[in-house]
Amino acid sequence: MFKVRVYVNYKASILDPQAAVIEGAIKRLGENGVSDIRVGKVFDFVIKADSKQDAEAKVDKISDNLLANPNMESYDFTVTEVN
Repeated sequence: MFKVRVYVNYKASILDPQAAVIEGAIKRLGENGVSDIRVGKVFDFVIKADSKQDAEAKVDKISDNLLANPNMESYDFTVTEVN
């Protein structure tokens, strides 16, 4: 079994309106050194697979077909074996 964490964010070319609002609010708080905020989603789950490579292939398929919109979002993930 493998523990999985999938990170989903808008692609850099896509406007992230929620991040823009947050960045503006931070600046209104007087914190001017903050920039390039990205808002995303995190998915945690456990998956059964015969190997780490098999788990990664399954997670890639799940992420591409369900968790992320490939037209607007990119994703990355980590896979860790659990005992």
